Amino acid sequence: MSSSGFINYNKESGISSAAAVSFVKRLSGIPCGHMGTLDPLASGVLPVAVGNASRLFNYLLDKQKVYRAVFRFGTETDTLDCTGETLQSGLPVPSQEAVCAALPAFIGDIEQVPPQYSAKSVGGVRAYKLARQGVKAELAPKAVRIDFIDCVRQVSDDSFEFLIGCGGGTYIRSLARDIAARCGTCAVMTSLIREKSGVFCIENSVTRARLQEEGWEKFLIPPQDAFSMPELFYEGREAERLMQGQRLACGQPEGEYKLFFGGGFYGIAEVKEGCVRAKVKLI
Repeated sequence: MSSSGFINYNKESGISSAAAVSFVKRLSGIPCGHMGTLDPLASGVLPVAVGNASRLFNYLLDKQKVYRAVFRFGTETDTLDCTGETLQSGLPVPSQEAVCAALPAFIGDIEQVPPQYSAKSVGGVRAYKLARQGVKAELAPKAVRIDFIDCVRQVSDDSFEFLIGCGGGTYIRSLARDIAARCGTCAVMTSLIREKSGVFCIENSVTRARLQEEGWEKFLIPPQDAFSMPELFYEGREAERLMQGQRLACGQPEGEYKLFFGGGFYGIAEVKEGCVRAKVKLI
């Protein structure tokens, strides 16, 4: 169980999330996966699951994410960020007051159209692959949750910095497009830092250099520390029976629990109809 857990990786700009995961995998020699892809342009918090901790991702999906982004107004690209082909430029740049006035319309549960250059599947093909072939895909709007958007400051004549709290699956590039459209213009994302993803915060994240110099084991977060849930403890024969897939009588309320055997974290238990069973096993 000690080899499973999470690395709160501070991904550098310029590499893919897959490349970051591959780096951790090479260091640890253990299969790894990541939760919540960051575009190559973006940097910041990328939770990497080491070993069987990836089996817990479903329990981390609803956590809030916080981003710090810079949008440049008056410019449009095919990717909705500064890495794409420019489609138009020199359009009007709104005032900070106009930008702030547009933001309340995006708070709450909203519908958002993903970017053409995204990993959304269209007829079994990734949208970004179609876009590279010059094919414009019909992408259906998706429901996303925006908790807050603050226009923090104006960083240049045409650019503003935003702090955004949202649910998983939100495209910050699409927010740039849609906020600008509400202001009667267009915009692209020029910078993106993920500062928080659930319990993983940038203040406690670790860089590639530190992982190499100090060893990945030092920064391995125990899997049970990554989410909140009530706990159940078993020992001896009861623990053995649960490990074998058997059910035990249980007087706890129905629901899911962190499951510990002899003090060590084993996985997720489910209590249903007066019985408990091991639902997700990390070993």
